[in-house]
Amino acid sequence: MERSKITDILALVLAFALLVVLVADHIQANRLGAMKPEEAQPVVAEDGKITATGVGKGIDGDVVVEVTADANKIYSVEILQQNETVGIGSVAVEQLPGQIVESNSILVDGVSGATVTSTAIKTAIREALTKAGLDPAAFEVELETVAVEKTEATLECDVLVVGAGGAGLTAAVRANQEGADVLVIEKMPMVGGNSNRAEGGMNAAGTKLEEELGLLDDSLVDGDNDLRSTVDNYIADTYRLGHDLANMDLVTRLAESSSDAIDWLTSIGAKFTGVEPTGGCKGRSYLHQPEGGVAVGEYLVQKLSSVCEEQGIEIMLNTKATEILVEEGCAIGVKAEDNEHIYTIHAKSVVLATGGFGSNFELMSSFDPSLANAVTTNHAGATGDGIMMAQAIGADTVDMEQIQLHPTVIQENGLLVSESLRSKGAIVVNTDGKRFVNDLAARDVVSQAELKQPNGYCYIVFDQNLVDNLSLAKKFIDRGFAIKGETYEELAKNLELNGDEAVQNFVQTMEKWNVDVANGEDTEFGRESMQYSLDTAPFYAIKIAPGIHHTMGGIKIDTNAQVIDTDGNVIPGLFAAGETTGGIHGGNRVGGNAVCDFVVFGRIAGAGAAAYAAGAEMQEAA
Repeated sequence: MERSKITDILALVLAFALLVVLVADHIQANRLGAMKPEEAQPVVAEDGKITATGVGKGIDGDVVVEVTADANKIYSVEILQQNETVGIGSVAVEQLPGQIVESNSILVDGVSGATVTSTAIKTAIREALTKAGLDPAAFEVELETVAVEKTEATLECDVLVVGAGGAGLTAAVRANQEGADVLVIEKMPMVGGNSNRAEGGMNAAGTKLEEELGLLDDSLVDGDNDLRSTVDNYIADTYRLGHDLANMDLVTRLAESSSDAIDWLTSIGAKFTGVEPTGGCKGRSYLHQPEGGVAVGEYLVQKLSSVCEEQGIEIMLNTKATEILVEEGCAIGVKAEDNEHIYTIHAKSVVLATGGFGSNFELMSSFDPSLANAVTTNHAGATGDGIMMAQAIGADTVDMEQIQLHPTVIQENGLLVSESLRSKGAIVVNTDGKRFVNDLAARDVVSQAELKQPNGYCYIVFDQNLVDNLSLAKKFIDRGFAIKGETYEELAKNLELNGDEAVQNFVQTMEKWNVDVANGEDTEFGRESMQYSLDTAPFYAIKIAPGIHHTMGGIKIDTNAQVIDTDGNVIPGLFAAGETTGGIHGGNRVGGNAVCDFVVFGRIAGAGAAAYAAGAEMQEAA
């Protein structure tokens, strides 16, 4: 037989075999699709090992695990289903199963910063073991803490960035772009810090996108009513809403650099496609939203992390800075530790980007005792380490007592309900079914109004139209945080408002809102931005109350992001950016300004640190 015919026959045989495999896979997929993984019955193997599934409640829905074990040993833990936040919960998904199998104990430490996901995985494993007829308590063995003698190690770089949140990642990328050899250390097991939790958008003024959308047109000026998104208006709004307490030089630098910051983000692949009104800013639109309407923080952290990887910037996780090294008054590096090493890291310049102290209740309550038992939206690592290290070498601080509450926080877990929902048209009602405040007023104004309401909580209300136009809204529904009703009355009853009168109040509130939207005037509270009615069923509401959100105070810096000492002088070689600094937001941070802050001053700190490392003279403090 000719070789070509043999080849043809073999090809036909292979094609038939592939078809058989595909059909089998399709049948298997259909079989599995008919049964949810968590509904699968335990399977006992010939060797006595039992495989079963279990479910735990994660931050983004159910976490489904498959466990193979016998009475004495857990052989495998596989995550079958999860939708946890990339860079936060996903870290626990990657790490915990292997640790539990290796230790044969469910009592391994959860991943710091991903507590909800860690708990969900452990809950699911316990359920799977129970379904398998095994006793979960047999695997709840306290693990011995083995003392590890840490070894000394020395590292060197041009620019050392302490902290891998938004400001730190931005500074690292920018310093690297300027030619510096950059090293980043981060005490948490993941990058992102509080930036991962930023939901809404990034404020900026005078941008190309605002110009394209007509938000800078003179037609938006009607007498004293100026709706333009100009730099001057942005400066005025930020300063006014910060209760005139901010450093005007820093506010001006923030606003004047914001458009360039958007352009820079675009250049590294982070795109913004929409601009919405910013709360408290008299209807002016500064809030730039990423493509797809996704959460801005997670989006930017992923983009910046990818650029760090592309540029070869090393990020050392689980590595905590403990001391800033100083020689002849100049910052020359830090002392740091991980589980196995004590590092001395020599650097030509240092950028502190260690975040605020919104999870340090002892420190916060020293300024305001009422915060001792409050819920916080901050991640576990926001404990103010960088601020205290800087103070130890003589750095000054500013506005430490200024601690912001955010008005839309889910109290059970500290999750933030994005400002974007209100920007898009959501309103806030109390348990009597009534609006009680301008929903888009400054965060502190809305928070204080909420605290005075019956029952100590309220609801943010939105409709299907908003869900269809804002992916963030759908996320809260998918997570199970939203209560639903096909009519206003049904939603009010499902919310269990304060009696029949409250139900009727709610129906009237919604109908009046829609009339006011149609007429273009909020006759109750004078809300400026109200272009979206709430008339598309079904309707949704999320239970909310104020929670600790942002610490406005921190390390004192100048407009070049250089750290200032208690005598008013620059500490050479030391820069700082992000929530670890103070002076930019005054007594109240405008929603969307934290992201602008970390990008603008992260860029400034990174470029300045690179220039200093290269031997350039830096300006003295004002």
